[in-house]
Amino acid sequence: MGKHWTYREGLHDIGNGVWAYLQPNGSWGWSNAGLVTDSGASLLVDTLFDERLTAKMLADMQAAAGVRANDIATVVNTHANGDHTYGNRLVANAEIIASEAGAAEMEHVPPAVLATMLRQASDADRLGRYLKHCFAAFDFEGLGITLPTRTFRGELQLKVGSKAVELIEVGPAHTGGDILVHVPADRVIYTGDILFIGGTPIIWAGPVGNWIRACDRILQMDLDVIVPGHGPVTDKAGVREVREYLRFVDAEARPRFDAGMGFEEAARDIALGRYRNWLDYERIVVNVYSLYQEYAGVRQPPDHARLFDAMAAYLEAQP
Repeated sequence: MGKHWTYREGLHDIGNGVWAYLQPNGSWGWSNAGLVTDSGASLLVDTLFDERLTAKMLADMQAAAGVRANDIATVVNTHANGDHTYGNRLVANAEIIASEAGAAEMEHVPPAVLATMLRQASDADRLGRYLKHCFAAFDFEGLGITLPTRTFRGELQLKVGSKAVELIEVGPAHTGGDILVHVPADRVIYTGDILFIGGTPIIWAGPVGNWIRACDRILQMDLDVIVPGHGPVTDKAGVREVREYLRFVDAEARPRFDAGMGFEEAARDIALGRYRNWLDYERIVVNVYSLYQEYAGVRQPPDHARLFDAMAAYLEAQP
């Protein structure tokens, strides 16, 4: 990549008016964002999981890049998950863009649902402990949803000053409406949650083949800097790692589905090998569940409470 990237919290200057905002360690809710500037214009890639974190990010951008929240003309939400959208109200003066499918998903899990789940979470039960582990660091109380004001399908060409920015829809994959944000002149891409680096990808939607093709598409591009949705700035080796994990899970889940094994049993039966060292390896449970839905030709909204409890049970059963 021509530069050693330190994985530390805060704003990182990629060069030529392009920035990455990173939140280690990249686990549940600790997502990345980006800023693209040119000739006084600016575009923000994603907001964060709550308004406190988003406000801190915007303050850092003003201090380091001279971009105030009210100066941001365009916001792109790479997908519907709250850790990339719940801070949208703080940049509501901007045009907020998402894929049509991504925008349609944004009200499926409103912040009030997470706030209620956390209020009710108890250390006395497995699910409560796990939800606190995942989400207790974030403040969902009183948050609403600020929806996109513009949507698209396929691809959308934007200009930030004189700089071209390409939005490329690659979902459904991680979610129903994932997009990539490509800055060709600077050889930079923001991938949203198509990439988890050092952490386990989670398939909320699928099909897995779309996600693998999204990785292939990134690998075909002329890129120097790849900013993932979670984890450190990476290069094409990181993209290949994610693609190999997805191929691995698909290859392991299919024969167990064909043998009639339930998804939770199958997840426990799969030997993760080196992927056991990745953050949040219990996501294998959701990944097998989603693959089973795909194999069966069924596509239903995920039952989040059931799946989070299944992940908690998986962890509880680990040596």
